[in-house]
Formats: sequence, C-alpha cells, structure tokens
Amino acid sequence: MKQSVWHRLDLLARNLSPFAMTVLLVIFAKVPLQVPDISPVLPSLAIIAVYYWSVHRPDLMPIWAVFLVGLVQDLLGAGPMGIGILALLLVQGIVASQRRFFASASFLMMWCAFALVAMGAMALIWLLTSAFQNVLLDPQPVIFGYFLTVAIYPCLAWLFVQAQRAFLRQA
Repeated sequence: MKQSVWHRLDLLARNLSPFAMTVLLVIFAKVPLQVPDISPVLPSLAIIAVYYWSVHRPDLMPIWAVFLVGLVQDLLGAGPMGIGILALLLVQGIVASQRRFFASASFLMMWCAFALVAMGAMALIWLLTSAFQNVLLDPQPVIFGYFLTVAIYPCLAWLFVQAQRAFLRQA
C-alpha cells in the first residue's frame, strides 16, 4: 500500500525532531542574557542532546546531523570554528563505540557515563581553545559549566524521553 504524502511528511518531521530539538537547544543556549561573563559557565546543552539521542535513537542523530549541530553552535559562539563540531562528533563516536554498554545500562550508569564523556568533551574544547588562542585559559568557568551540564542532564533526559514517547513512537 502506497503511503500518502502527508504520512511521509509526518514521518519525516518525527524523524527530524531530535535534530530540530538539539538545534533549538543550541540556539536557546546562545540567547544573550543580561548577565556579564555568564557564557563560559553555561551548561553545554548540545553535548547533552547529542549524547542522549546517540544513545537512545542513533538512527535519528546521524553523523551529518551532529556535524550541523556543531556547525550551528560554532557559528553562534565566539570560540574558534570547528572545535564544537569536533567535540560533538567525538561524543557521538564514543557512544557508538560503547553501544553494547549503553543498551543494558541503568539511568544512573548512563548519567555517570555522560559525566565522563562530557568531561572529556569539555576538556578538549578548553584545551583546543587555549591552544588556538595561544594562552592557557582559566579552567574555572569550564569546570563550573561542566558541573552545570552534568546536573542538568537528568532534566533534559526526562524532556527527551517525553518527546520520544510523544513524537517517535511510530517512527
């Protein structure tokens, strides 16, 4: 039986929803706040989203989508171009290489694994940015941002679970 155009469009929209939510989170994270010097200590919403979707629906967060999310993040940010892309692709690569672990892990184990992956990704961003600027940047804002990222992970994971149940059950 041939599917209608509307059914195919609906399926496409559902399949693009993880990518779209991730891009929206990146844009939301870059909205200027009227608080001076806050941007270095904000949580990395892109790392959370790429990690979550790469674990739970890797088919809906392919490498091209991760690349585009990183590109949007780098274009909207003040850091060197390409570093965000590299970090997000590494997050996805780590998840893909450990798929067997993630398939049977509890939420607590996933959260702990996320803490390790996020630490590596954010440390890489800090190191590469320091190297690019040819100065050792103060690690304190990155450390604070890392702890915020780990702390906010359960909230966003819950939001993604709700989205997965609502939008992706038929995908």
